[in-house]
Amino acid sequence: MSWTPEKIELLTSLWNQGWTTARIGEELGVGKNAVVGKAHRLGLPKRPSPIQRRAEEAEQKKAPAPKQQSKGISIFDLGAGMCRWPFGDPGDDDFHFCGKKIVPSKPYCEEHCAQAYLNGKNPREDNPPAQQGQGGKGPQAANKK
Repeated sequence: MSWTPEKIELLTSLWNQGWTTARIGEELGVGKNAVVGKAHRLGLPKRPSPIQRRAEEAEQKKAPAPKQQSKGISIFDLGAGMCRWPFGDPGDDDFHFCGKKIVPSKPYCEEHCAQAYLNGKNPREDNPPAQQGQGGKGPQAANKK
């Protein structure tokens, strides 16, 4: 394939317009690798890989900025790592969730963990099973006597 001045001019024009290498190749009657090689030899500006570009676009679509209601986050914008403490009645228009950053392994932020759990722990952690039953020696045994 010989690169005539007309083909080089067309390649440069289409490249600068943002056409894909495959489309440019179809227009010129060459393969996309020939287009890439010639663009490189001509010193045309590099473009980001379409694969990387799609990955970046997907990341942007995955993590949209949560839409803040007048107070808190709607159920539709509640994502991983966001406090699930509810405010209001689920039937009301202003029902929302806290949305602050959660405490690891908990569904709530620090403030709401303090309200939900005794001493900031899970209720099961505050009353271990060994203290509850104790084989008849606990409070239940005292009530039976």
